[in-house]
Amino acid sequence: MKIDSVDFFYLAMPQVLDIGDGSQDALLVRVRSGSHEGWGECEAAPLPSIAAFVCPMSHSACKPVGASVLGQALDGPEDIDRIGRLVRENSLDLLQSDHVLSGLDIAMWDLVGKREGEPVWRLLGWGKSEPKTPYASMLFGGNPAETLAKARKAASDGFGAVKFGWGPYGRGDGKEDREQVAAAREGVGSGAALLVDAGTVWVEDVGAARKRLAALEEFHVTWLEEPFVSGALHAYRELASSCRTVKLAGGEGSHDFHMARQMIDYGSVGFIQIDTGRVGGISAAKRVADYARERGVIYVNHTFTSHLALSASLQPYAGVEGNSLCEYPFEARALAVELTAGRIGRAADGSVRAPDSPGLGLSPNPKAMRKYLVDTEITVAGKTLYRTPSI
Repeated sequence: MKIDSVDFFYLAMPQVLDIGDGSQDALLVRVRSGSHEGWGECEAAPLPSIAAFVCPMSHSACKPVGASVLGQALDGPEDIDRIGRLVRENSLDLLQSDHVLSGLDIAMWDLVGKREGEPVWRLLGWGKSEPKTPYASMLFGGNPAETLAKARKAASDGFGAVKFGWGPYGRGDGKEDREQVAAAREGVGSGAALLVDAGTVWVEDVGAARKRLAALEEFHVTWLEEPFVSGALHAYRELASSCRTVKLAGGEGSHDFHMARQMIDYGSVGFIQIDTGRVGGISAAKRVADYARERGVIYVNHTFTSHLALSASLQPYAGVEGNSLCEYPFEARALAVELTAGRIGRAADGSVRAPDSPGLGLSPNPKAMRKYLVDTEITVAGKTLYRTPSI
């Protein structure tokens, strides 16, 4: 079998707001091989990602991603790895290629899983899909009162773990941030796990981040996520040395296995968070999950968009025992909610698992795709390189 076609679908809400919410648009990837097809989702800006697949060659290490994918044999997992290596080699200087490869890799795993009649996690070598503890992932409110109301809503919906991030946190003084965290803790209750995401707000300013540690530890926050940009490993390591009970989390900005490994080895994180839609797909994410276990670092998915992306993000660590944490989109936009016909629901005990159905166990909803589809065309020198395909 070979890859016959790769199609991209740019979807977006009618209005995209200037907030830290990645569920406002989406880029879906469809890979077809013979009578089989698989779906993936890139966690990336749709338009430059489509362009990376079709752009003219710049030089030998800057080829369009499509040159390494179309027509390639796709008979099993070994071919997925081989195609990934080709993309990284031939598109070395095309920085958007990592994001594009991520969606492609997910779609190839989905296709192979469906063709073999097996869930992706089983093809990855896991014997069982273990339960995960989902945490309701949302943005901080504009003020503590809003955060309190959001926290109470998550608690009333049965979440035993809640994460707040971005918004005003870290942009004012330490007093305002303490009030936000206090409101979050009050709302979720004393028994729930509370997580805080700073959204790289301090870049590499260890002093600014250190001022928030006392409040985080006072309110028993499990982790402080992304206090700095992904490459500021020295800052992560320095801040970690000042932490007593709270641990650092990061890694969603990792675009390949090596970036994630460096964060584990040199960033002193207690939790490594990987987005399959950014890191290079399920293949790279599984490598990170395996390495994290070797190093005693807890692997957690990063997912803030659709349940297709959620399923993909669960596959690499599906078989890890111990009811690991799982990011679970809580305030996703209508696009992300409607994108799949089914969803990954919570069991009676509140846990979630990677689906047992073949492939990812979920597929896009064509009706929703048509509703949010952004008609797009890319033309260079009078030649059309991309036009929105039929659904």
